Amino acid sequence: MAARRAFLHRVALVWNGGTRRTSGLSRAVAPEGSQRKGKTLLQFLADRFYDVEALREYLFQKRVSKVHQENRSFTLIKERYGPYIAGAYFILKQGGAVKFQGKEEWIRSKGHGHFLLKLLSFQAVPVEAVDASDCAINYEGLDNLLALKELQSLSLQRCPHVDDWCLSRLHQLANSLQELSLAGCPRISERGLACLHHLQNLRRLDISDLPAVSNPGLTQILVEEMLPNCEVLGAEWAQGLKSGLEEQSRGTASPSCA
Repeated sequence: MAARRAFLHRVALVWNGGTRRTSGLSRAVAPEGSQRKGKTLLQFLADRFYDVEALREYLFQKRVSKVHQENRSFTLIKERYGPYIAGAYFILKQGGAVKFQGKEEWIRSKGHGHFLLKLLSFQAVPVEAVDASDCAINYEGLDNLLALKELQSLSLQRCPHVDDWCLSRLHQLANSLQELSLAGCPRISERGLACLHHLQNLRRLDISDLPAVSNPGLTQILVEEMLPNCEVLGAEWAQGLKSGLEEQSRGTASPSCA
């Protein structure tokens, strides 16, 4: 109550002072003549609310622009040093890690961005594995990975922008990809998982913790049938089915006699 009274008191001071002040992007505006008389406190609060909404929209557009910038294609690097260096550079810029064919060591970003020189010694070596966990990869950003035709392992765990449309593009890695992790991706549903039927060389697939999948147990069964030579990790086969049967049994139970 005290906090609410303090807020209303501050609003009254601003209103009675003859100027309308808001923080952030707003600026003081002095009402004029009849306009000042016609304004109400409700209109003042509505103006303030509009400013908040404008600020939220501005910040949202800034985030969208940042994601778009982070997923641009490094065309010049690809033309000069080849697809392996361009793909590795993209992942390291995102904060991920790469492993080149025949090498045990993972190359990770140190947060300074000075890793291009280190990559140049691998110019003719294919990228074998990519760990893009928690990275901001989206549909456009996959262009940098789909050129890695020898890629065997790909982790997209908890990538917030990886969705069903992204999975529809992975068929371009069907000849090489053996391990794929999609665990914790919030935008992947059953429809996207159905696109993985092209990846018949997969040997390990992690589809655990996918909130957009409505029935994890049944989905895992269908994915296992779709990829018979692949170990599918995720929900237990009975998850979702058991709860459904329990609800059905409760609905058809005989009423107790009084």
